[in-house]
Amino acid sequence: MIHSNTNELHASLLTALNARNRVISNNIANTDTPYYKAQSVEFEEELKRKLESGSSGQLPLKRTNPRHLPMPSASNQVEFKVVEDQSTTMNNNQNNVDIDKEMSALAENQLLYNYTVDRVSGYYSKMKNLLSDLK
Repeated sequence: MIHSNTNELHASLLTALNARNRVISNNIANTDTPYYKAQSVEFEEELKRKLESGSSGQLPLKRTNPRHLPMPSASNQVEFKVVEDQSTTMNNNQNNVDIDKEMSALAENQLLYNYTVDRVSGYYSKMKNLLSDLK
């Protein structure tokens, strides 16, 4: 399998965007649930750090003997966390879900997801074309 750091980052981003979609959908489903607090998925700072670090200039390690301990490689996985917003209240029932905000976030997340899927599938299409041209 042909791998790319950028493609691995995009694939990891898809996981975070999928988690964000589930959380937003859960918020929308609980719009009228008393005492429910809206949740969000945060990964932007981690993604920014990964993008800014780029390639660290380090050489890849190679095990020359099977008895050597394997070294962990730098991961391009984008870590995300689910955060609950306890600071606000939108309704008299102590619920803080703003349906307009959630619907807007859902649309934005869908656009980001579609763009990222397009990038990942484009990478594999290029690899397929490259390999078919080698025949």
